[in-house]
Order: sequence, then structure tokens, then C-alpha cells
Amino acid sequence: MEKLQNNWLTEGLIDFEYKKYLLLAYLQNAKKKLSQKKLYPLLSDLIFHYQNLQKIKENKQVLYENFPKQITKADFQKLKLTYEKIVEDDESMKELEDIILYAMPRIKAMMENGKEIYEYIDTNLELTTVGIFPLYTDEGYFFLEQYNSKTTLVFKYQITIFTQAQEKFRGISTTHIESVRRGLGQTFESLKLDLIKRYKHLPNPGTFAAISKVPCPLEESLLPVAQRKLVREISNLAA
Repeated sequence: MEKLQNNWLTEGLIDFEYKKYLLLAYLQNAKKKLSQKKLYPLLSDLIFHYQNLQKIKENKQVLYENFPKQITKADFQKLKLTYEKIVEDDESMKELEDIILYAMPRIKAMMENGKEIYEYIDTNLELTTVGIFPLYTDEGYFFLEQYNSKTTLVFKYQITIFTQAQEKFRGISTTHIESVRRGLGQTFESLKLDLIKRYKHLPNPGTFAAISKVPCPLEESLLPVAQRKLVREISNLAA
């Protein structure tokens, strides 16, 4: 199973064996992807499901909110009573609690495996600043090289600030500009100068280069790990 629906626990038949079948099919696919070092979007998905089960375990109101709702204004009150009855049903609750207790450690183990792979890729990803670090770093260029590759992937990056729970966080978006086969005389610095000549709207861009020391898939692992590492680096340098 490629994906576990967000409300898999409460959608359809509430039966331990059925939910176990869904979960194991999902985890089998997750194990296969992690064996290929394919982290995203799988790792984010595993973290979501684990945290959701944790909240449900601690709060029946969250469980109530997880039941699938196709509600019109006219029948809202009727359906609300139906969901409340299910939550208050001791037999249904016992079945759901058994499913949660079975699922949580298995999802957590897979999640921890994914985090170990993430740390391994991140540790073996060398990130450096290209040229002088400018005052404005919210927009610039990002060079990425895969393991044993002679091709440099050139991205334009843009940092975005968003607020959540009264805290500010940095996000990043990247756009692939080109792929360059660098020769002996072409350095990251010369590549940066070439970009400045061609794209004059960024006369002094923040520019970074990341080189992977281990093989891993580009889209599912290397690029998202590199993006997160770049955000951390920019945050540290700008602090």
C-alpha cells in the first residue's frame, strides 16, 4: 500500500484484523522505500501518523474529530450524535485502543529508521558558502552535486518566513535552472559569476554548494535533505 489515509483508523470497518492488514501493507511498502533510501514524502507521512495516534490515545475528542465527516448543515446534529455514540461505545473503543497499541510501536520503529537514514545523508552532505556571504540571503543560488557525479545541478532558492503558534519558521522553495558539467577550470565561484552576469536582478546573491559523499535518490532524499540543511545554514549565518 503506497499511502495510509489520514483517517485510516476510523474510516470503514473498525476491526482489528482489517486495520492490521492495512497497516502492515503500508509498512511493508515503507520498508521497501527506506531500503532504497527514499525518504520523502514517506518520512513526513510516518511522523504525521505517529503523532496523530499519540494524540488520539491521549484525547478522545481528537478521536471524535478523526471520524470521516461528509456533513451538510441539515444533518450535522444527527451525524454528531452518531459519532458521539461510536466514541462512547465501549466495544468500539476497545477495538480502536487495541489497533492504536498495535500500530504505534511499529510506525515509530519505521519512523526512527527513516530518521537514521536522514541523519546519515545529512552528515555526509558537505555544504559550503560560495564567495562572500551577503547581507541579504533570502534569495540566491544553490549548487547540488550527487555522489560521484560530474554534473552540478543549479537551483535558484527563495527563503519564506511563516508563523505558527506565535513562532516564526523559515521555509524554502527551489527552482531548477540548469545542469552544468563542470570542467577542470570551472569552479563554483566562476559558476556564480556567470549566473550574476546572466541574471542581473541578483547582483550579490547568497550562493551555496552541497556535495553528497554517499549515493541516494535525488528527488526523494538528497534534494529535500539539502534544502533543510541550507535553511539551517542560512539561519545560523544570519543570526
